[in-house]
Amino acid sequence: MSERPEPVFSAPWHAQAFALTVHLNETGHFAWADWAERFGANLARHGLARELDGGDDYFAVWLETLENLLAEDGSAGRAEAEQMRADWERAYLATPHGAPVRLGR
Repeated sequence: MSERPEPVFSAPWHAQAFALTVHLNETGHFAWADWAERFGANLARHGLARELDGGDDYFAVWLETLENLLAEDGSAGRAEAEQMRADWERAYLATPHGAPVRLGR
């Protein structure tokens, strides 16, 4: 029996944020160079210039960068993002452990 490889992402939402960002780049919503410049500046602003392991601190800044970029280009406003975040929080807090989270609107 072979050993299972270590997961690439430490949490499912990290993978989802990464995949969404790559998809938006690949479909022409923004240039990767612009993304990388903004993300690097946000990491520095948060004091995360040290070696990062791709944990929550790294992906919190990743998500912040993506939200800011989408708000600036009009794809998703800040109020809309905040409402979605609140909806998800209510949904996952109301979901029994181990059950899939369903976002009801």
